[in-house]
Amino acid sequence: MSANLPSAPRTRRARRPRAAALIAALALAGGCLVATQVTAATEAAAVPATIPLTLTNNSGRGEQVYVYVIGTELSSGRQGWADASGTFHPWPAGGNPPTPAPDASIAGPANGQAKTIRMPKFSGRVYFSYGQKLVFKLTTGGLVQPAVQNPSDPNANILFNWTEYTLNDAGLWINSTQVDMFSAPYAVGVKRPNGTTLSTGHLKPGGYKAFFDSLRSQSGGWGGLIRTRSDGTILRALAPGHGIEAGALPASVMNDYVNRVWSKYSSQTLTVQPFADQPNTKYFGRVQGNTMNFTNSSGAVVTSFQKPDSDSIFGCYKLLDAPNDLVRGPISRTLCAGYNRSTLLSNPNQPDANDANFYKDAVTNHYSAKIHAQMADGKAYGFAFDDVGAHESLVHDGDPQQAYITLDPFN
Repeated sequence: MSANLPSAPRTRRARRPRAAALIAALALAGGCLVATQVTAATEAAAVPATIPLTLTNNSGRGEQVYVYVIGTELSSGRQGWADASGTFHPWPAGGNPPTPAPDASIAGPANGQAKTIRMPKFSGRVYFSYGQKLVFKLTTGGLVQPAVQNPSDPNANILFNWTEYTLNDAGLWINSTQVDMFSAPYAVGVKRPNGTTLSTGHLKPGGYKAFFDSLRSQSGGWGGLIRTRSDGTILRALAPGHGIEAGALPASVMNDYVNRVWSKYSSQTLTVQPFADQPNTKYFGRVQGNTMNFTNSSGAVVTSFQKPDSDSIFGCYKLLDAPNDLVRGPISRTLCAGYNRSTLLSNPNQPDANDANFYKDAVTNHYSAKIHAQMADGKAYGFAFDDVGAHESLVHDGDPQQAYITLDPFN
């Protein structure tokens, strides 16, 4: 299991919804004027303290479903959980070794049924599990959440999944994420003031089995990402970064592509235009030795990247760290998307937002490619910066009337 940072409900490979991060970046860039504008807009929205969350069980499975709403209470910054009424409960103090957390489970709907609970203003997660309650523990640093890559984790043999959400005065962001694993299928949605619903995350008919069949047959060790319980139940496919950590995928799996990128941009220029609404903001990358330097339009070096390894690429961290700034972070997320989608060789102008060009190289993030291929709307969070070019499975509304999570069939 892995301890969470108090301010971040996601794991190291995931991140806040894009819009929330953008608001923070704009506030830093614009100072008091932007902060005043954001405050005025959010006050006008008048998002209530909780909104309804309807969970519908179309899974076809007979096990009891358990639901957990956990995260950071945005009004106080405290970590905790919410009960079915949306009431916040702070976690008690933890220990070393970790101590059991209070039972935060909510009985979910039976197959073919629906249940409505209340979702509070959190930045957090909604977990759901089949047949067994999840094990959460508390350390002196806060909540310890399931670590899917650790075979000794107490949740390793439980079939479960989660969605990530932020509900604040600017509205609701909720996603269907595969950043850490592909597992029990589900979709999310938000009801808008005009009565329409935005949704994402549904698989194509037969998409669940098709994904696992395709991953299992992919050469290069990708089938090693699949985790199966002793009774034959497929539990999940680990994301490739977790697979490398667990020894299930070769750490060199992206090396050939990186070497070819390094060779190309030793003599050519990689142009990065990280902001769609700022076409004149461009950075220019050239490789010198083990370093790719980026310059601005004046020729000044603004940031540099060392030659990344596979784990840095899949996790969009370490050698591709992306701070929440306006230069290195935006360049890094663009590079991360280009490496995972294998578009850096085919297009020297990044980002390449055309999904027809994604995953065409033999060396690519096959995990993410196969997830996108089975999504009904083609959208997914196959890696942390899958929102580059707006290919992420995320819905948002500034005045949400209701949220939805649908547990989908395992076919």
